Amino acid sequence: MFEKLKTKWEISSNLQLAKIFIVFAITGSTSALISSPLKEFLGISSDNLDWFLFWPLEIIIITLVYQPILLIVAAIFFELKFFWEFEKKLLRRIGFTNLK
Repeated sequence: MFEKLKTKWEISSNLQLAKIFIVFAITGSTSALISSPLKEFLGISSDNLDWFLFWPLEIIIITLVYQPILLIVAAIFFELKFFWEFEKKLLRRIGFTNLK
């Protein structure tokens, strides 16, 4: 399984693969932690919004917080090049076609 990922992501070492997993883990946890006070500041909670409004807003906020944190954490682990390419692929898929 790890060899498939290394081939797909065009990486060569197990150390780089481990760093990529660590970056994803730290970013996910951090974005969840940071989005909570942001939602509180904006007055978004499951107590004052119906579920069909709350959950899409939750996903949007976490996604918006996740993206810059991913690049910051990647830079700390010297994996910015990999994650910038990862981000560009994601942005192209959602419609930003001018990225090089």
